[in-house]
Amino acid sequence: MEYILISACLLGINCRYDGIGKMNEKAKALLERKDIVLLPVCPEQLGGMETPREPSERKGDGVWNRKGEDVTEYYRRGAQEVLKLAGLYQCSQAILKERSPSCGSKKIYDGSFSRTLTDGEGVTAELLRKYGIRVVGESEI
Repeated sequence: MEYILISACLLGINCRYDGIGKMNEKAKALLERKDIVLLPVCPEQLGGMETPREPSERKGDGVWNRKGEDVTEYYRRGAQEVLKLAGLYQCSQAILKERSPSCGSKKIYDGSFSRTLTDGEGVTAELLRKYGIRVVGESEI
């Protein structure tokens, strides 16, 4: 049995910044497989943020919300909690929400709140990769 971390919003859990989920049919189909177990996580909630919350974007090593508040510590704390779960369940992979300041794995918003994408990773995706966990976005399922 393989345990795989997955962004909870991809399974329809209402945990995104706007208080809704983002059900992904390919992610949902993985629930039918008998050889894997999906572990839903929301790094922002695990880091102590409310839902709904102000949208945030990563710029450099920090994360700021639309009001200009530095919310980096919430993101770091959430990433650490997800890493703990990965260790407890010996996860070698994660399927994370693309473009998120937490979960984005190839492209993220650039911090200008203009919906401009840039190369980069979210805080959680970066930490998981650092510890050898394969990270993919929902389009790669």
